[in-house]
Amino acid sequence: MNETVNRRQFLKTTGISALALTAGADFLLAQSAKKSGLQIAYSAITWGGNDAQAIADLAALGYRGVQLRANTFGPYKAKPSELKALLDQHKLKLAMFSSGNVEIDPAKEQSTIDMHVAHASFVKALGGSAIQLTNSVRPKDRLPTTDELKRLAAVMNEIGKQTADMGVQAAYHNHMNQLGETPEEVDVIVQAMNPKYCKLLLDIAHYKQGGGQPEQAVKQYKDLLYALHLKDTMSPLPDKPDNPKAYKFVELGRGNVNVPAVFSALDEINFKGWGIIELDGVPEKDKSAAQCAQINKDYITKTLKHNL
Repeated sequence: MNETVNRRQFLKTTGISALALTAGADFLLAQSAKKSGLQIAYSAITWGGNDAQAIADLAALGYRGVQLRANTFGPYKAKPSELKALLDQHKLKLAMFSSGNVEIDPAKEQSTIDMHVAHASFVKALGGSAIQLTNSVRPKDRLPTTDELKRLAAVMNEIGKQTADMGVQAAYHNHMNQLGETPEEVDVIVQAMNPKYCKLLLDIAHYKQGGGQPEQAVKQYKDLLYALHLKDTMSPLPDKPDNPKAYKFVELGRGNVNVPAVFSALDEINFKGWGIIELDGVPEKDKSAAQCAQINKDYITKTLKHNL
């Protein structure tokens, strides 16, 4: 009789202990997720302009934020409420909006400012709060001058000053084959940016391909860091092993970027903001954009143990 009672007591105790351990593990996971201020979003660029499909696919995969591009401005600028309703329906926040190129030609300054301010107004109507700025006029036959790099910062500062009035943050995106390809060029631009009006969207793959260490950049620019593009780059390529300049963007974990080190650096600086997974196109033809998004999700949630 005593043996039966003891056995029941043991089972009861171990059951409670197991529940306590499970509850404890769930609590620790919740605390860990709460501790990290990094929010994960995904860029619609991989879908090649089919943004409605991108929004549906990303929501189905459990993503909570999306980056849209300027291609949505044309069809929706007169009816932003329709696009906002689509985002709301799928419970997706507009994490970032690709606003396009910033001209440094003085003759084009006003038109470029006007374009980005119009985009910022559109973003505001969509419930977003940030625009991404790039520059595609890198000289073909020489390195950009310091004056050109500072000129880009000056125009972005003016854009940011005007968009700030409507509650939209301007963010500079470093990029291969543009002004701000190398770490040295990025630094000139960033140092000339007015932190009140323009902040940094660090693309970790472009920064790596340009010769930098993105995990170091996270710490170096912690006071200006607004968002990141979480991205990986493969170089050299299997079919071009002797060409160090040849590269392609691939899913997270397949390339040369030390993504875990970037996440560690973000934790170290207590970063709070969006990390936007971006893949310009499917790296292999037998994949779909949604399959790539699933691969990236698995890397974030299973390898890095970070919640979406």
